[in-house]
Amino acid sequence: MDLIRITAFAGDIKSLINTVFVPVLFAIAFLYFVYGVYKYFILGADSEGERETGRKFVLWSVIGFAVILSVWGLVAIVLSTFGLGAGGAAPSYPTL
Repeated sequence: MDLIRITAFAGDIKSLINTVFVPVLFAIAFLYFVYGVYKYFILGADSEGERETGRKFVLWSVIGFAVILSVWGLVAIVLSTFGLGAGGAAPSYPTL
């Protein structure tokens, strides 16, 4: 009985991560990226300082994308290792 509850709880956590946390983090990283591009091309058209800060925004947003994908993959590996996932299948893509 307790194993069923633990498995259901793990499924709920997995669902929460895939349907809430990952899409929100991706949206934040994407907005950060768009803001960096805006700062680089629009605001920084005549100022090297603004271009440099825009470049940093873009760099950190790409690093954020890589970290989010890496953590998402590690969660999938841990879930499949302990038998809490969907039989070793890849996690579903995040949806809103």
